[in-house]
Amino acid sequence: MRTGSRSAGAVLLTLGFVTLALLVASLAIGPAGQAAAAPPHLAAAAPAPTGPPPGPAAGEAADGEATGGEAAGGEAAGGEAAGGEAVDTTPPTRPAGERPCPVPLAPSPTGYASICWNASSDDTGVVAYDLYRLDPDGFTRAATTTGTVGGFSGELGRAYTMYVVARDAAGNVSRPSGLITVTAVTGMSPTSTPTPPPGDRLPPSKPTGLRDACLQDYHGVTFCWQPSADNVAVTAYDVYRESATGYVKAGTLAASTFPNFAESGLVTGQRYTYVVVARDAAGNLSAPSDPLSALARPGLPSPTSSPGLECAVSYRAATWGPTLSAEITVRNTGTAVIDGWTLTLDYPEPAPRLVAGWSADWTQSGARFSGAARSWNKVLRPGSSTQVGFTASHTAPAPAPVSFTLNGRPCTAA
Repeated sequence: MRTGSRSAGAVLLTLGFVTLALLVASLAIGPAGQAAAAPPHLAAAAPAPTGPPPGPAAGEAADGEATGGEAAGGEAAGGEAAGGEAVDTTPPTRPAGERPCPVPLAPSPTGYASICWNASSDDTGVVAYDLYRLDPDGFTRAATTTGTVGGFSGELGRAYTMYVVARDAAGNVSRPSGLITVTAVTGMSPTSTPTPPPGDRLPPSKPTGLRDACLQDYHGVTFCWQPSADNVAVTAYDVYRESATGYVKAGTLAASTFPNFAESGLVTGQRYTYVVVARDAAGNLSAPSDPLSALARPGLPSPTSSPGLECAVSYRAATWGPTLSAEITVRNTGTAVIDGWTLTLDYPEPAPRLVAGWSADWTQSGARFSGAARSWNKVLRPGSSTQVGFTASHTAPAPAPVSFTLNGRPCTAA
């Protein structure tokens, strides 16, 4: 019986160990096969997140950054200057109403030339006016003032040409006023006529009769005018072109009986404003001419020399008083057809001045006359001829041409 009791006890002990093992296993395995949560004192620290940190809440800006689309430092975006201020690039309006304005007491005992003008306007305000005086070498700044009256010292009784421009704080300069010529005086009170200094003090007369497009075949601007007169002699003409802020010297021409000016390098189809000033040997300057608006033209293609072209020209002229009437016969003496032609005649100086022409489109450049064929007479077959002509003014005796060319090739005189 003892042996059976011991065996029963061993079985019970074994069953107890098995039950304990199953209990421990059930504690280690969670529901649905998942590991059971670790006890708080055994839990590992959670790993740091790997994504970007959360940004500021909607509508909030990070520290030190401007909101509302502004750049750092408080500057607004969109091309404005620092501090949100726009750059001033608008010049003042052009001064107008220029007129002689002698001051009550001139600051110079010898003479003072002064003018008045109407105030210019500007989006930020005009800070000064610069007054420019015409000298033999061009326009130079003679005075600066904040008011609408300005002048400078000069020779008593002498005439001075000037213009004025307005300037704002940003340095923008207006277009120039019109040119005005005034005489240097001692003030508004009448004064005795000064004794002129020795030498020639009389200026040439004002150039007149400015005409645009005196040379139709020139690529650029061309114009001509009537010669000025002087008590001694006119020696040169200075040509000035109006720019955005003043008058620049575009060229100087020696005096001639047919003064004309040409300027290239301009924008074709655009108009330019010019004035002409006559000058004598003593440096006296005339009053400027009235402004001329001249058009920059494309010109005409230059005729090229025609190989094998042969021609003969007969020239006959009649005169009555200062008028010359020329009749010219052009003959094709070669064996090839001439389809399109330009005839040129070169005169000695002083050359006649072209007035009108017929049967060709006539132009004049200095002492050269050029006639381009019309549509109905541009073809000259071998042995055929055409007649053309013009009228011109001249000084006696009337000169005759010294050479004839057709399409750049010399023609014999018939």
